[in-house]
Amino acid sequence: MMMNAPRPEVLRYTAFSSDPEGGNPAGVVLDAAALDDGDMLALAADLGYSETAFLTAPPEGLGGPGERAYGIRYFSPRAEVPFCGHATVATAVALAERTGPGRLVFATRAGAVPVEVAEENGTLRATLTSVEPYVGEIADADLAEALAALGWPAADLDPAFPPRIAFAGARHLVLAAATRARLADLSYDFARLEALMHRLDLTTVQLVWRESATVFHVRDPFPVGGVVEDPATGAAAAAFGAYARELGLVPEAAVLTLHQGEDLGRPGELTVTLRAGDPRVRVGGTGTRIG
Repeated sequence: MMMNAPRPEVLRYTAFSSDPEGGNPAGVVLDAAALDDGDMLALAADLGYSETAFLTAPPEGLGGPGERAYGIRYFSPRAEVPFCGHATVATAVALAERTGPGRLVFATRAGAVPVEVAEENGTLRATLTSVEPYVGEIADADLAEALAALGWPAADLDPAFPPRIAFAGARHLVLAAATRARLADLSYDFARLEALMHRLDLTTVQLVWRESATVFHVRDPFPVGGVVEDPATGAAAAAFGAYARELGLVPEAAVLTLHQGEDLGRPGELTVTLRAGDPRVRVGGTGTRIG
């Protein structure tokens, strides 16, 4: 790997779990000011996590009273992504360990993302607030191609959850499984799904199964990032919250619990909070350093 500057320290944190063996690992570079795009991509590829976050100087005027402001960029092993929830949580926890809990704001390619970090019983918990979301239709032919790539018969979908494309910083295709067994059985055509996702500008496919009114299990194939599956996906959780509210599947004000990573042996928990009168979605969870 060629670097235009001395190699920076790459921290390793997991998000959406207080156990280093759970949640979703992310790389965190707290000072990437001297790195160019190629350096960031090379470091992310070398680390091999689904995303690595790189902090840069904030744009002028970012942040309000009491907020610490940063620029942030996210790279998978293959490409830059506009927004990554778990790497945001990991970075916020890493910063809070050094400068204390409180309010942060990150300038992402998708827009400004505030984060509140609080200490609860000795554990740091970060809650991000998404950019304004939207939910859109998916063409029948594109849906058929997605199901074919996944190897899912249409009859395996939950008819109460119509397929949609949802955005809360990045675009995700939301598909709901009719059974937990369907969700657990994930073996897909990597190249075929990757090609469709590039064409539709999707970051992940958010696969969900509803356990109860406010509890869901989710999985996220991520072939466009060079990763078969993301263990815990904050951006997709935010998109799903917007989707569930838009379609009237949950109340306008609700707190949802998403379990992810169980099928990978890296269990994590994401809390999705919807507030009446605010279109944005809040996604929170714990985090901890690895190693």
